[in-house]
Amino acid sequence: MPAFEYQALDDAGRRCNGVVEADSARGARALLRERGLSPLAVDAVQAGRRRQGLGLFRSGLGAAQLTLLTRELATLLAAGLPIDEALGALGEQAEDDRLGTVLASLRTRVREGAGLAAALSEQPDSFPEYFRAAVAAAEQSGHLDAVLTRLADYAEGREALRRRIWMALLYPLLLTAVALLVVTGLLLYVVPQVTSVFDTLGHDLPWLTRSLIAVSTALPALGPWLLVLIAAAVFALRALLRRPALRLRWQALLLRLPILGRLRQALDTSRFTRSLGLLVGSGVPMLDALRMATRTVSLGPMRQALERAGARVREGSGLAVSLAESRLFPPVTLRLIANGERAGRLPAMLERAAEHETTLLEGRLSTLVAVLGPGMILLVGVLVLMIVLAILLPIFELNTLLG
Repeated sequence: MPAFEYQALDDAGRRCNGVVEADSARGARALLRERGLSPLAVDAVQAGRRRQGLGLFRSGLGAAQLTLLTRELATLLAAGLPIDEALGALGEQAEDDRLGTVLASLRTRVREGAGLAAALSEQPDSFPEYFRAAVAAAEQSGHLDAVLTRLADYAEGREALRRRIWMALLYPLLLTAVALLVVTGLLLYVVPQVTSVFDTLGHDLPWLTRSLIAVSTALPALGPWLLVLIAAAVFALRALLRRPALRLRWQALLLRLPILGRLRQALDTSRFTRSLGLLVGSGVPMLDALRMATRTVSLGPMRQALERAGARVREGSGLAVSLAESRLFPPVTLRLIANGERAGRLPAMLERAAEHETTLLEGRLSTLVAVLGPGMILLVGVLVLMIVLAILLPIFELNTLLG
């Protein structure tokens, strides 16, 4: 049964959107009137089409929506439901209009005789390439529910890693923001009121006090210009990094940094090995899996190394040997991949390599946070101590003169 997306008014005059299934547009309007809605627009759902007026396909499905959808679909298929019925059941309980429209479109295409992978390919904004390739391989092997479960596990693991990274970095970022606010507040409001009494002392002030007064006096006038300069520098850097050659050099420099470089290397290695393990384990051919897994890597030097490794694999070389030539991948990861190739258990070894890199990444993040937190507190303490000393030194000198 075709699906129709609608825009209607309820009894209170509020505008609402959604998706209904009916034999025709006229039947859809009749169904909406039975629900107490006044239809304004009713259009057949077409795969890949964006309805800007309804705002249903502004950016596709989010990571959390895709993960939940994959998990629920795998559960229903494992319970023995046909694909179209499973999609229909999920569409009926969808609370988000975009998700409901995507599911209705998929169900319509499946009922027309298309495979699930073919229906997914018409929704590229919602379903990534690796997802569609894994589903296509699963349909050929007849293990769709198992592959969907692996896809859900993969998406959940990736989302959990992203959340852990942000949670680990949240404390240092908040601490830095508070430190800047405290120091700026002292310089703008506290220091001018306290140092105004020094004008009547009649003798030279210590250099620390003079420096503090100069900074406090110049900050109100130069502060806005400094913010503009920082913003301009950020925009200029982003514009320069849009050039592939400069971005490649910048990312190569990041990889050489002692802490940040290792973090980025571990993150990209984990993404690559987990994606490749999922695709190969789902039955995707190695060369296609390598091409799609390479796209999950964010650093240009590592992406180029993977592309060269893909060319070597195409010529008949082993994956571990091809990756080792770049010297950008950790030895443990290469060893696990080599063992997997020899034992015929490459997907399992790739997953183990991803878990190993994820563990290393979390450990390095914990170390970084453990260093940054006390470091920022110490820096703020030193700055506040310098401000206090700059204020107290003239008072000590005055007491000495009076004594």
